Amino acid sequence: MTEPVLSLRGLTRDFGPFRAVDSVSLDIRRGSITGLIGPNGAGKTTLFNMVAGTLKPTSGSVSLNGQNITGLPSEALFSRGLARTFQIPRPFRRMSVLDNVLLAPPAQVGETVVGALFRRGRVAAEEARLRDKARAILDFMTLGKLADQPAGKISGGQMKLLELARALMGDPAVILLDEPAAGVNPSLTRTLIERIEELNRQGTTFVIIEHDMDFVMRHCDPVVALAEGRIVFQGTADEARVNPLLLDAYLGAPT
Repeated sequence: MTEPVLSLRGLTRDFGPFRAVDSVSLDIRRGSITGLIGPNGAGKTTLFNMVAGTLKPTSGSVSLNGQNITGLPSEALFSRGLARTFQIPRPFRRMSVLDNVLLAPPAQVGETVVGALFRRGRVAAEEARLRDKARAILDFMTLGKLADQPAGKISGGQMKLLELARALMGDPAVILLDEPAAGVNPSLTRTLIERIEELNRQGTTFVIIEHDMDFVMRHCDPVVALAEGRIVFQGTADEARVNPLLLDAYLGAPT
């Protein structure tokens, strides 16, 4: 067995007397597309937020490639190869699509006073390299023709593609996707799925929160279900389809 790329151990988060996530332990297999399902309020987004560094756990730990990353901020995790997208995209709406992507890479030389003043040649070379990379990613995400459009003028589905494009600027090993198919028309959903699967073939690991059960059952392995902050199921899509608890609560009993 290879070491998991991402490991959660006893991850817990309390909000006052309410326990949103209760001692979750989970290994994410390198190269997998893991589907995270469960009803609203099950703790899925809270779990994501702890893994992604936007919320500190009450207790427990998160490891990436065997290194403890518990409580590190999201920008530090981005530079270590862990990226996430949001259910509701958060672009800088007045900036161009291309500039939104160019903002993603951390620790650029030109962002420091020393770099801006004394390393102008290096800054220019880095800017050119990043611009070429951003345009290549936008082409891959089918957004190349929209590169100079204000991000606020593109469709909601295209904003989901833009979210993933921004994540790709960090060359992530693991991407956390929060409901990527929500509110996206079928054509753009197919594009998004194709890009996810192509990236996965290239070695990127995905963990996906999704309420679209057809999406999960077709494209995720394994499937993990949360309820009341705890894991209540973990297995393949085929096992999920015949699990009595999931049939009752999430998938709908067969007629």
